[in-house]
Amino acid sequence: MRKNKKVTLGIILVLLVAAGVGLIIFTQLKTSSTNETVSSTTGSQDAAQESTLSSSSSASSESSQESTQDSEPPEENPYEGTFDLPIENASGYASIDLPVKEQADEDAKTQETLSAGDAFKILQEDGDWWEVEYEGKQGWVEHRYAFINLPDVLPSAAYDNTNTYSSRYRSSGIDIPEVTDTSLYDSKTENERLGKEEFIIPVLYTTAKKIYEAQSQALENNETLLIYETYRPHNAQEKVYDQLSKLADENDTVKAGADTEPWEMFWFINDEVSNHQMGFAIDVSLAQIDEQETKFYGDYSVDVIKDYTEYQMPTPMHELSSASAVYTSPVTAVDPDAWKQAQLRPEVNQPALALQEYFVNAGMTPLASEWWHFNDLEARDQVEDHESNGDFTMTEVKNSAP
Repeated sequence: MRKNKKVTLGIILVLLVAAGVGLIIFTQLKTSSTNETVSSTTGSQDAAQESTLSSSSSASSESSQESTQDSEPPEENPYEGTFDLPIENASGYASIDLPVKEQADEDAKTQETLSAGDAFKILQEDGDWWEVEYEGKQGWVEHRYAFINLPDVLPSAAYDNTNTYSSRYRSSGIDIPEVTDTSLYDSKTENERLGKEEFIIPVLYTTAKKIYEAQSQALENNETLLIYETYRPHNAQEKVYDQLSKLADENDTVKAGADTEPWEMFWFINDEVSNHQMGFAIDVSLAQIDEQETKFYGDYSVDVIKDYTEYQMPTPMHELSSASAVYTSPVTAVDPDAWKQAQLRPEVNQPALALQEYFVNAGMTPLASEWWHFNDLEARDQVEDHESNGDFTMTEVKNSAP
């Protein structure tokens, strides 16, 4: 009986061991299968992730290439015409009370009359006429009696109208009370066409063309016109004259420099209507171009001045004394050839002579008393008996991209 029990216990023990071994083998097989499944799934996920990253990288690369292509600067497209930019959509001004006609014809019906100094947008040119837009209306004006805003069509030049913020007027190097370092009038505003704040530089249309020719010559020598002033309101000029007259009465040095034979004060400043008010004079210097950049205005590109260095001239700009004279004695300002017989002062240096050459070649006449001043006598003849009196200031532009 005891022997049978021992046999039975032995069999049970063997069965238990076998079952344990089987369980261990089963567990290992199941774990291995699970690991393979996980490994397979993980591998699929990794592959998918790599594929996604690869696609993303490829898309990003393509997007970057497209972005690079989109950001490439447009091809340069200089305007082939009289100015840097076409006159269309530039700002113009009536230099006198100017009739607006229904058609480009002197005998056409007058719609209304613009007051001297009124601004308008130039739409197109037809012979001697501009079609203009003003106060939401359109009509035609004779452009010989109109100013054009020079920066709108000649952005390649440099502009610095110091009389609008800190006048440089001095005499024999002496400050003129209530004038020097003051603003004589307001003439700078935001310019939509140019995309920046800029001086308003109005000048008769005929004269503007000559200034463009002078600038074209300067650019060929890596130089630029530095334009200080064209139109000057009459009341600003009267103030300078009055204050300089008072100073000359009190100061012998100023008196000797501005009002001693062969020169008289009116050669430097006067209280009558001058060529500046009429719109055919310019005060200008010359500068070396240090840096340019290409700007786009509408469809057209222009190389504009980013940095420049003004040349050392015979005197500072607007030095009202005989030190600024070009010739040893006065020369009539109404004869386009009289200056050719005059004798140069030895103080007139090469930059001043280069500036004179540019303007003479462009058809303008130097003023004997000021190295910086040039007149357009052709434009003067065109507006004879209809000259501007300068009793207004232009403070707005009406323009848009060309």
